[in-house]
Amino acid sequence: LPSSSTVGLLYASTGQRLFVCVRVDGTVWTAAAHIITAVIGSGVLSLAWAMAQLGWVAGPLTLVLFAVITFYTCGLLADCYRVGDPVTGKRNYTYTEAVRSYLGGWYVWFCGFCQYVNMFGTGIGYTITASTSAAALKKSNCFHWHGHKADCSQYLSAYIIGFGVVQVIFCQVPNFHKLSWLSIVAAIMSFSYATIAVGLSLAQTISGPTGRTSLTGTEVGVDVDAAQKVWMTFQALGNVAFAYSYTIILIEIQDTLRSPPRENETMRKATLMGISTTTAFYMLCGCLGYSAFGNDANGNILTGFGFYEPYWLVDFANVCIVLHLVGGFQVFCQPLFAAVEGGVARRYPGLGREHAAVFRLVWRTAFVGMITLLAMLMPFFNSILGFLGSVAFWPLTVFFPVEMYIRQRQIPRFGAKWVALQSLSFVCFLVTVAACAASIQGVRDSLKTYTPFTTKS
Repeated sequence: LPSSSTVGLLYASTGQRLFVCVRVDGTVWTAAAHIITAVIGSGVLSLAWAMAQLGWVAGPLTLVLFAVITFYTCGLLADCYRVGDPVTGKRNYTYTEAVRSYLGGWYVWFCGFCQYVNMFGTGIGYTITASTSAAALKKSNCFHWHGHKADCSQYLSAYIIGFGVVQVIFCQVPNFHKLSWLSIVAAIMSFSYATIAVGLSLAQTISGPTGRTSLTGTEVGVDVDAAQKVWMTFQALGNVAFAYSYTIILIEIQDTLRSPPRENETMRKATLMGISTTTAFYMLCGCLGYSAFGNDANGNILTGFGFYEPYWLVDFANVCIVLHLVGGFQVFCQPLFAAVEGGVARRYPGLGREHAAVFRLVWRTAFVGMITLLAMLMPFFNSILGFLGSVAFWPLTVFFPVEMYIRQRQIPRFGAKWVALQSLSFVCFLVTVAACAASIQGVRDSLKTYTPFTTKS
């Protein structure tokens, strides 16, 4: 694999190293840059809505708690990069390799299952988000030319199909390294729209009018009923968890570091820098968005049309979202393609190149078609993000790092440290279950008023 000094890249961590730009002379600064680039993405778009559900007290506190938990468990995972000696021990090049080295057995299967479910779900989430932003482009221009009271609603299904067609084309690229330029563009786009969201929220807060806010967020009896308050609070936790999900690529980032000093020590410093920076950015985006729109903050800050002007800047931000997620979709789906196609090749070693090409065309097209269909049936931004965040948070961010660290350090069962680590894992498991249940409930509620192909947004 070629060496690269580019820091604006996205990664996918699987059982195979499909797309990693190796930089064996990487430092704490390059690793921190990789972390920031990987973390800041479409998750920032929902933070104003999450803050509206949680309020001025629980909202910022939740961001800080998720940051602290992520920092701590990433430190545990960084210690598992090498097996045995932390300087000369065998390297684990991917998350799955680390799980196999330390835990083995059913843990490896469960890790792969969590990763691939996350990748499949992220494909659906990215399809919904990109299509919503594409529709927002036309709505933005409609509002600008015909007034803010005009009926500018769009059929979202048409945009979802269009995004699916684009992905079918990109999915036919057989070798993922040929899409490296796409990841560079995607990273630049993610920084652009996130910065625009912060800037527009700040301008709205300064110039007004601003929405009604409170210490506890949406108010029972005013904004929501008691049941909705509970479900939306848990769903907001899932949205915050989604914004911090990057442990899946930590091992591969760590593999770019030079040694000495020890990679795990450098990675801890890089993680502190990266998470501190992203948390500060999230605070700005979430708090300023909540300050601007209050308890009525839309689920997606750039497509809910709290911002009408300058319309060209809103358009540019949504173009950035679409371009980012075109690349992001490929980052998450190509590992799935490789896993399935590799399994078929091993099962049928006599399969010729022509037959393999036909299988790739049919299978990848069918896969994108399935994601497109599911996105049309459930185009609910916050519920899907909450589900993805909850599904990935406990197993990949907490459970596996804790279990591998316990096995590596041979921590005695029922000792004080063992109990503390298992308690952390159990509490995070409860958060995951609650957020997942709330997101499913959110989908059920939305389906009561949504009809595929006919409901406009």
